[in-house]
Amino acid sequence: MAREQPVPLARYLFIAYVLLVVFASLHPFSGWHDRGLPAFSFLAAPLNRPVPAFDVVVNVLGYVPLGFLAVLAAYPRLRGGRALALGAVCSVLLSFALESIQLYLPTRTSSNLDLLANSTGGLLGALAALRATRPLMDAGGLQRLRNDLFLPGGRVDLGLVLLGLWLFLQLSPETLLFGTGDLRDLFKGPSGKLYPADVFLRVEAGVACANGLAAGLLAACLTERRQPVRGVVMLMMAAALAAHTLGFGLFISPQDFLSWVTPGALYGVAGAIALLMIGAALPRTAQLALTGFALLAATAIVNLAPANPYNAAAFSLWQQGHSLNFNGVTRVVAIIWPFAAMFYLVLLAADRGQAKPQADRLL
Repeated sequence: MAREQPVPLARYLFIAYVLLVVFASLHPFSGWHDRGLPAFSFLAAPLNRPVPAFDVVVNVLGYVPLGFLAVLAAYPRLRGGRALALGAVCSVLLSFALESIQLYLPTRTSSNLDLLANSTGGLLGALAALRATRPLMDAGGLQRLRNDLFLPGGRVDLGLVLLGLWLFLQLSPETLLFGTGDLRDLFKGPSGKLYPADVFLRVEAGVACANGLAAGLLAACLTERRQPVRGVVMLMMAAALAAHTLGFGLFISPQDFLSWVTPGALYGVAGAIALLMIGAALPRTAQLALTGFALLAATAIVNLAPANPYNAAAFSLWQQGHSLNFNGVTRVVAIIWPFAAMFYLVLLAADRGQAKPQADRLL
């Protein structure tokens, strides 16, 4: 009987989620100063009255994936009660550390209620993971699906995490469809100048097409050739559109869940799909090169895009409270993503360059 092995993808996902929680909890990372509050004073503070039910639910749900992924990341080294304890302890310690650090941030309020809610969410996630570990991690479960669909290796797992982050970004309604790499906020640069409606339509289509093409080709590069590459790519595009629709429904209003459906977005998605159907059949070397070109084009276009007046008005209503935390983390990840993807493409190309001489020696 084959010995069960750790799953690198679970560990990478756990690390990525911890970083997302840290970004969301400490954003915008500015205004640090000692407010004169005793260290850990929030632990003995009276609970807020009335209890903010929405905040409690958000804090619980935010830490459920943390506890869940902690248990999966420890498998098979830790199981049962020890894995449950790890998931719970990770959640408590991370929440306690972040609540303590928030004492020095004027835009954050440390709360024992938040600590309790976060810890509860982590425990619930760890409990759920105990039941899901075998179906997910055993050789016959989702781990087998991952091995069948995608190329082997830890670097491929890193690529899958990158694609997962790209899908996560689609929950944000703030940017143009699929838009990443907007550096203007980071460098305090001016927004793109206003253009006539027909030019804005082309810019919006270009952002959606180039970013969708880059993400789709990256997925194709990671997929086994004997698998339906076009099917994997189309499934990812469908998931991205569903996430974007969900984001508009959650953060703007349920009535506006299809507000992202504009002529520019539709043209861009159609163009990306058409190019992906062709690109999926190209050799991997060509796919890597085309992915890099698409990333460069997408980043250039999104930094030239004019502001969307509708979005500016709508977002003024949701950029507050936990929505502000979510907005902050998605903005940071969206800035970093195309450059991380470009660096990752270099790693993939280097792997292919090393593999070819080895194959030649074998021949």
